Amino acid sequence: MSTTGSVYKVSGPLVIAEGMRTANMFDVVHVGKSRLIGEIIEMHGDRASVQVYEETAGIGRGDEVVSTDEPLTVELGPGLIRNIYDGIQRPLEKLCEMTGSNLTRGIMAPALDREKVWHFEPAVAVGDRVSAGDVIGTVRETEVMLHKIMLPPRHRGGVVTAIREGNFTVTESVCEIGLDDGTTDRLTLMQKWPVRVARPYKEKLPPVEPMITGQRNIDSLFPIARGGTACVPGPFGSGKTVVQHQLAKWSDVDLVVYIGCGERGNEMTDVLREFPELIDPRTGKSLMERTVLIANTSDMPVAAREASIYTGITIAEYYRDMGYSVAVIADSTSRWAEALREMSGRLEEMPGEEGYPAYLTSRLAQFYERAGKVVCLGSDGREGALSAIGAVSPPGGDISEPVSQATLRIVKVFWGLDSALAYRRHFPAINWLNSYSLYRDRLAPWFSENVARDWMEQTQRCLKTLQQEASLNEIVQLVGMDALSPSDRLTLEISRSLREDYLQQDALGDNDSYTPLDKQHDLLALIFSFEDKGREALAKGADITALSEMPVREQIGRAKAIPYENYKEEFAKIASELDRELEDVIPD
Repeated sequence: MSTTGSVYKVSGPLVIAEGMRTANMFDVVHVGKSRLIGEIIEMHGDRASVQVYEETAGIGRGDEVVSTDEPLTVELGPGLIRNIYDGIQRPLEKLCEMTGSNLTRGIMAPALDREKVWHFEPAVAVGDRVSAGDVIGTVRETEVMLHKIMLPPRHRGGVVTAIREGNFTVTESVCEIGLDDGTTDRLTLMQKWPVRVARPYKEKLPPVEPMITGQRNIDSLFPIARGGTACVPGPFGSGKTVVQHQLAKWSDVDLVVYIGCGERGNEMTDVLREFPELIDPRTGKSLMERTVLIANTSDMPVAAREASIYTGITIAEYYRDMGYSVAVIADSTSRWAEALREMSGRLEEMPGEEGYPAYLTSRLAQFYERAGKVVCLGSDGREGALSAIGAVSPPGGDISEPVSQATLRIVKVFWGLDSALAYRRHFPAINWLNSYSLYRDRLAPWFSENVARDWMEQTQRCLKTLQQEASLNEIVQLVGMDALSPSDRLTLEISRSLREDYLQQDALGDNDSYTPLDKQHDLLALIFSFEDKGREALAKGADITALSEMPVREQIGRAKAIPYENYKEEFAKIASELDRELEDVIPD
């Protein structure tokens, strides 16, 4: 029997209800005549503190509060992909059809379409014994995604007594399981899962292969492992959203869950408009064929931001359990932390640093620790991976603030964006001097085996040269360029080539927006070939100015835009031209 209480106090999105002694923490409740959706986040005696996910205007003392006696759950099944949800998994397109552009408070619609029919193909037969996580059949969800229907993680398992191929809605029974106690359980295409509980798996695996993004700055200098965690902190206008769009488009993952958490409405509008029109380079279809969008803009009720992060990662875990590689992109966790701070303040909790609650770090850890590469439940031993990438928006770009620091203690990759680089139109604006990846050494064997034996040596040389440039620039500012030796001036030329010809990419260029790993390696090799041969020429008396002004430098600068299909022969021509021009600058 559900618990019924009444409103005692209203403070913005926080409602205090009395008469709720038999309710439980994190139960979903309905508040007032409009049945606004909320969640219990604190209990004191018979009083429950409820964070309401909708605007609370018009709620008054004495209004009814009814508990559903269930935690906040999401519906998992065919129909998630291509959909756009809010922070508590209400389908926004469906709500728009029901109410128009201004959503009515208290309105609800099922997350999965109850009328749409899906063709189910069994993967097991009558008499087979199945256990939690086993795949009992498949549904073609989109042209590029095969949806695997699994036994729920908490299912006791049993023997298949009935299963048939056909067309079903998500609520119709497709399979019957005879349990060991003699009862029968009917399975549908849909299952439910509480968002604050991580979905179980058999075993967590070490991250040993990279998530390839095609972004040279990331793949070569600061790689992320498949199943890894990364953060993208940066001030306003430094390109966080652009970086995340590139990752969503180009990363070699099977599915992307994009969470717009508290971001500006116009940015989310751009995402909602662009993603359906973007062509997925892996499949040639719309990017939405492998994307789930969760839109929770800054003008939506603040409490829903807190739920959106968990909703998104639970959907991602569901597809991970099918054996897919999934990327969760959260933009941004700073807005989510601000929601935590607001609710904590209204609960009158003891504030931590800068007013954030003391449990900020543990909540962030709960989110990022749900990432990883795992052996999924089920008897087939399939492996899935979930990579979590969160944007952080520190006020004024100051990463010493609590959210950035708490995130850095948890994630293993830090892509620090620099507004100065962004203003110079250097994309991606990842500052190579303060970014890092703790996966580099772990991924070294994979790169050496699958790309080139000298991959790690070359990328380390790239980082070292860029660091040398920073030191030399300080000398130049003090005493001028003429004070440098020819060797140091060549170092500056090489570092400029690395910055402009290698690290800088054109997000809109057909051949430069994405660079395969072998082309990345050969492009670096071309630049370092110029350095090695240039130093030999200097030793033979060549003039540094003549070296810097060789026409082949321009060809090296444009090499990144050469189409992948014929880049090897073009690179060979550039190398030959380099040798020829070097002979001309070496004095006889």
